[in-house]
Amino acid sequence: MPTKSNPPQEEAAEEPHYHGHRERLRERFYSAGPDALSDYELLEMALFAAIPRRDTKPLAKALLKKFGSFAEVIHAPEVRLREVDGIKDASVNQLKLIAAAASRIAKGEIRKSIALSSWHEVIDYCRSSMAFADKEQFRLLFLDKRNQLIADLLHFVGD
Repeated sequence: MPTKSNPPQEEAAEEPHYHGHRERLRERFYSAGPDALSDYELLEMALFAAIPRRDTKPLAKALLKKFGSFAEVIHAPEVRLREVDGIKDASVNQLKLIAAAASRIAKGEIRKSIALSSWHEVIDYCRSSMAFADKEQFRLLFLDKRNQLIADLLHFVGD
């Protein structure tokens, strides 16, 4: 009966390319900044917390293929996110948390200096407030005499 030969020690000691991938990605994020990462890499990192012991790269790429961009992924409706193989509750929660944080930051930045003195500024404000909403909205913006936003009344069409 022939004996099986053992692989040479060098090959057995060699680690697969994906070992340490998360750490290398984190290091690049912190050393070179978020602009050094592509959308799929940023999405990979966002999914690390939701999927602790699995490669998130294929899922990140599948999400981008379906939705188009990082922003569109995090703002996609939950039902559509669940259409992607590998998306579970933890992943949906993580993506929605990031979307909520991004919206809150954008609104906070806008509120710091909300002077809507041009159509461009009004459109930018509306885009950040209503971006990726899954329901049509009707908004009334109230401005003071210096064009500072006083109130933003929101009504969902059909309610």
